[in-house]
Amino acid sequence: MDRRLDFCINGRFLAGPPAATYAVAEHLARAVALLTAESGEREAARQIHVLAPRNARHVDMGLPIERVGRRTGNVWEQIDLPRATAGRILVNLASRSPFLLRQGLTMVHDAQVFTTPASYSLAFRATLKANVRLAGRRQLGLLTVSEFAKSELVGLRLAPAGRVHVIPNGVDHVLRTPAQHDILPRLGLETRGYALALANLMPHKNIPLLIRAFARPALAEMTLVLVGGAGREAFAAAGLAPGANIVFPGYVTDGEMRALQANALAVCTPSLTEGFGMPPVEGLMLGTPAVIAPCGALPEVCGPGALQADPRDPAAWEAALLRLRDDRGVHDRLARDGQAFVARFTWQAAARRLLDVIDAVAPAGDRTGRRAA
Repeated sequence: MDRRLDFCINGRFLAGPPAATYAVAEHLARAVALLTAESGEREAARQIHVLAPRNARHVDMGLPIERVGRRTGNVWEQIDLPRATAGRILVNLASRSPFLLRQGLTMVHDAQVFTTPASYSLAFRATLKANVRLAGRRQLGLLTVSEFAKSELVGLRLAPAGRVHVIPNGVDHVLRTPAQHDILPRLGLETRGYALALANLMPHKNIPLLIRAFARPALAEMTLVLVGGAGREAFAAAGLAPGANIVFPGYVTDGEMRALQANALAVCTPSLTEGFGMPPVEGLMLGTPAVIAPCGALPEVCGPGALQADPRDPAAWEAALLRLRDDRGVHDRLARDGQAFVARFTWQAAARRLLDVIDAVAPAGDRTGRRAA
């Protein structure tokens, strides 16, 4: 039986501000396009369209992009998008989907609006909770990015285990971005003389722990680089006092981020929970060890490339960083073993898994191009 299946991708990610889930959606959509173009007749014959609002960015992803409807944002996603699916399966890669959708799959990257609600606004968590609950109940299944995230979604009874499918993120996009090494002298940094983390004030990200660790005398000569939108003033307003050895470069380009990741002593992730944890895995792909909290999916995705430290003990993070600085053998072993471990996290593998899941869950009538009754 011909199992080729046509489907659409929710292209709202092409119209929003920069966000981690939108970046994942774009990487995965590009990988699907590349895989179907390079595969055999079965895959090349697929008809895959990205359905996007009229204000979507003009990008070449290798897939046809159809701008549909007159609306934008949430209203577009709830009214115009479902009208345009024309009975095909709709794949939603950025956590949200039409509330009344049945013939669809939605990628829910984590369960944090349920488990760490203080990290989100009331309006955001209320709408996302409702969306995820309906998707788990009505749609063909949920997609997620780690076994840990799956266990949380199942434990919260958002969907049974058999209807939650794990598609780990790829991180090999970092290998395709030329490094912009000039950011190091511009920030006064030396190779392996600094640790890297994301500047984020969400409670579950636990960045104040790093600020307290870098206030300890033994780390006075080491720099902490916090990349992202939350600057020194934002942390000060939250009652924290970042020391002079903490640098806030703000947002950086992809090439600058690659240079920072590749030259750091370690990428630090003290999060109390993560559905995947992209930054430390990107660092491992580039040969940089990670220091992580033993929480969420972090041990699962970092494997043998990370030292683990208590997320409530600044002294434990101080000790881990000093160990990496002072013991070159430990540093190099973690870098080598971690890089080999994360080689599995490619966007091609994610795309292959996505297509397999779609084929497996589609109603029988859809597999031959006919609409299911």
